[in-house]
Amino acid sequence: MIRIGFGKDIHKLVKGLPLIIGGVDIPFEKGLLGHSDADVVCHAIADALLGAAALGDIGRLFPDSDPQYKGISSLIILEQVIQKLRNENWEVNNVDCTVQLEKPKIAGYIPGMCKKIAEALSVDASIVSIKATTSEGLGYTGKGDGVIAEAVASISKQDSHK
Repeated sequence: MIRIGFGKDIHKLVKGLPLIIGGVDIPFEKGLLGHSDADVVCHAIADALLGAAALGDIGRLFPDSDPQYKGISSLIILEQVIQKLRNENWEVNNVDCTVQLEKPKIAGYIPGMCKKIAEALSVDASIVSIKATTSEGLGYTGKGDGVIAEAVASISKQDSHK
């Protein structure tokens, strides 16, 4: 059995906060505002995986009303998500994520992001894809007010009746 899930996350950029995308700390004057580290890539991938397995979403499983998740690394959230999937006998086939932001340019950080996400999911980095695009100056991402990430994930489960 193969399933596909979709995830999307949006966070506001604010001066003076760390910018963590795909588990990588990127030098920039603004960072993402959120209850955890606000890593849009990890959040989108987590929701795509949870959606594919029909296990809910990160808002329900890791609520911002719970103080234990305050400032938590989103790589830890991914580790917990993959454990939930594996408890249900799901394995990751691949994940693909597109990050939309005007600045900073992140192409040079993408290999590191793929490596960190693969490590958190305990998968080979060759099945993790991250891409970046701009908004060509349009909308809140184009004005530098926020970052969006959208992800799809494919998972598979062996038929237990075979």
